[in-house]
Amino acid sequence: MTWIDWMIVLVPLGLVGWIGFYTRRHVHGVSDFLAGGRVAGRYVVAVASGEASLGLISVVAMFEMYYNSGFAIGFWNGFLMPIGLIIALTGLAVYRYRETRAMTLAQFLEVRYSRSFRVFAGALSWLAGVINYAVFPAVGARFIVYYGGLPPAVSLLGLQVPTFALVMAIFLSIAIAIVFFGGQLTAMVTDCVAGLFSYAMYAIVVVAVLWLFSWSQMRDALLDRPPGQSMLNPFDTANLKGFNVFYIVVGIIHSVYGLMAWQGSAGYNAAASSPHEQKMGSVLGVWRAGLSTLMVVLLAMAAYTFMHHPDFAAGASDVQHELVDQINLSNEVTTQTIRDQMTVPIAIKHFLPVGVTGAFFAVMVFLLISTDTTYLHSWGSIFVQDVMLPYRKKPLTPRRQMWWLRLSILSVAVFAFVFSLFFNQVSHILMFMALTGSIWLGGAGSVILGGLYWRRGTTSGAWAGLLAGATFAVLGFIFTQYWAQPIYPYLSEHHPQGLVSFKENLEWLGEKLPFTDWEVTPEKFPITGQEIYFLTMVVSIVSYVTASLLTCREPFNLEKMLHRGEYRRKDEIDKDLATLRKPLRNWKHVLLGFDEQYSRGDKIMSGSVFAYSMTLFTIFIAVVLWNTCISPFSDEGWATYFWIMNVVLALVVGAVTSVWFTIGGILDLRKMFRRLSTLQRNLLDDGRVVNHTNAEDLAFALEKSEDQQPPQLENPDEPSG
Repeated sequence: MTWIDWMIVLVPLGLVGWIGFYTRRHVHGVSDFLAGGRVAGRYVVAVASGEASLGLISVVAMFEMYYNSGFAIGFWNGFLMPIGLIIALTGLAVYRYRETRAMTLAQFLEVRYSRSFRVFAGALSWLAGVINYAVFPAVGARFIVYYGGLPPAVSLLGLQVPTFALVMAIFLSIAIAIVFFGGQLTAMVTDCVAGLFSYAMYAIVVVAVLWLFSWSQMRDALLDRPPGQSMLNPFDTANLKGFNVFYIVVGIIHSVYGLMAWQGSAGYNAAASSPHEQKMGSVLGVWRAGLSTLMVVLLAMAAYTFMHHPDFAAGASDVQHELVDQINLSNEVTTQTIRDQMTVPIAIKHFLPVGVTGAFFAVMVFLLISTDTTYLHSWGSIFVQDVMLPYRKKPLTPRRQMWWLRLSILSVAVFAFVFSLFFNQVSHILMFMALTGSIWLGGAGSVILGGLYWRRGTTSGAWAGLLAGATFAVLGFIFTQYWAQPIYPYLSEHHPQGLVSFKENLEWLGEKLPFTDWEVTPEKFPITGQEIYFLTMVVSIVSYVTASLLTCREPFNLEKMLHRGEYRRKDEIDKDLATLRKPLRNWKHVLLGFDEQYSRGDKIMSGSVFAYSMTLFTIFIAVVLWNTCISPFSDEGWATYFWIMNVVLALVVGAVTSVWFTIGGILDLRKMFRRLSTLQRNLLDDGRVVNHTNAEDLAFALEKSEDQQPPQLENPDEPSG
């Protein structure tokens, strides 16, 4: 890292920080702090949430996955394309959740189920989320130290302070400074601006990699793999462990089951100016990845080529020596795990030129801060809103409530710092995230989708589904984390026959199930985090459905919860009177999600997403059928396919969408600030629920009770989500 690289990092970072400081003046109420005032347009939602959801840890995790298991496994994500398309165009779960006007997921759960369930769900979501997030600062700081070439320790006030701890403290402090006073509003604005800066940085890195490495070099390195472990041929991956076909299958199931469940970016789920804008933000999300995904894929390919192609043998040797030196100097405990994480980042540092090194570093710093701000806000808010406040008899003033939120955010940051400082990571990042996330996600999907769409889902069913999933996931976490020490030694010494029986049965079952390889060894628990997550989903769904059918006495009133029909709010009616027309009930409504709120531009946008996604899906199905029924591609054929579909096409689409989203994001930011300047705040809009009704809806209910009926519409039914 030269001074040029550091300037490329620090100047945009300073500008983003100044914009965040300016934005805080618009925070005047709890809804501003929790949901950004609900004034964001589709581009702000798409760009900001995309920046926050990617994150530095996600990039490092994908590097780790691609470097160890290659790119062939990702081919099977093609099955996800129509599913993701349907979710985006119909607004599945997203639209209905925004209709509830809940600012946190657990607020919706109280409206749908009960207050005690809200508190339990909020606490469980918070616990799983905080533990899941608690390794983020460690991975981010380790990347900064290794990639920046920083010394293992620095002298501070006469004391030798580990650089790793100091970097964690600095970047957590930056994130706290952004979110502490402005909450979701400042986090969303800074994430959006950082995302706009990142588009240019992505392009610079992509062009540099394509300039530095020829496709022939990449192809030769990627094809030099043993049978069953191909980097490019998706039909030759039978011997891959962990990141295999089953990993992808579970991810596809999660894309539907886990909709809206993970609350790491809860503020974005309620931030749009209307349910329609929230839905269109999701539609734009199909295009959002653009050059960011291409950058990650190309850098992983380039790093693998750099480390394995004979043309770069000298550079690869330097990387290996630096890895050993850095790990030894930093006294890392789990050397192999850390080496897997840091191999690609250090290799990147060795081959990127001056300036481009800084551009990539700037992207990663932006991603680190955006994820920190979003997660600190989400988990801090959930603890206050869904664990502490529901049982207060007297509501807090907006000022006091926001200070509670700030102190909770600060507490999450302190916990994450301490946890990251001492936690011994024993599994890949993505497996750790799947395992800790399943404590909440394993049961959450059933209670959320059931609550939004199934009238016969009951509170008892929700308790059964969430408890069953959480129990199974906690057991999986304990066995995974403590299998090598002390579980396996204890079983080996005190219950050897039981251990032998467990080993035989589990390995037999692993042979019978597709894509699993459950070999019991002393070093590692055989069932991966992703496989445990799948089992928790199955257990939770069965528990939720069974308990609900046994206890349902009366169908739940979904119309009231979703503010539809006679429960439609007056302010929403006034907003839509000018545009409300007869609902469309034709093939466009069913297939493309069109309703009366779609403008011509919205239809073009959704139609383009549908056409593009279905074209890719058609190509994917054609390739699968050709290889299974007619003539399998050679390894060189798969290399060509990968180059065309994952590099060339992604480069063209990414170049167009980067310009498109930059213009749309800037215009949407201007509109958002204008809305904030005239926004009328509702003091009751603080996340409380009274008798299964949002507190902010009480004023509307009072108007109706005094016969101040809202004007009748020609067709008052809300379009289906």
